[in-house]
Amino acid sequence: MLKNIPSILSPELLKVLCEMGHSDRICIGDGNFPGAAMAKAKNAIFLRADGHGIPELLDAILTVMPLDTYVETPAMLMEKMDCDKDLEIPVWDTYKDVIAKHDERGGAAVGNYERFEFYEQAKDCYCILQSGETEIYANIILQKGVIK
Repeated sequence: MLKNIPSILSPELLKVLCEMGHSDRICIGDGNFPGAAMAKAKNAIFLRADGHGIPELLDAILTVMPLDTYVETPAMLMEKMDCDKDLEIPVWDTYKDVIAKHDERGGAAVGNYERFEFYEQAKDCYCILQSGETEIYANIILQKGVIK
């Protein structure tokens, strides 16, 4: 066992986060995200975190991994489709609050991709982490920074 490591981070996930270098990205998919297919497209590492929500995973990951300060928005969300424009996505505000705990830019560090662009970007991630998150449009891509 290790001290000061959030228990939600599995040994496999810790290994991946450690292996990732500056500007590598990890996609955390919600329960509906086609994570296995996305990972298979370009041989990304595919991990599961069943039973865990993204806010908890996000907080734990950002405890050990800095966001990239060399890009404006190192945390990227999936935009809603026009047919869902009236849906409220409260988890996005939660993400901004979590990010603000770990990055002085707070919500300003968060951007978004159009849905199908998000899928293309996810295919290029170092790792796709499939969560048990039940909120829709809860997917997020994080770009790793450097420890200074």
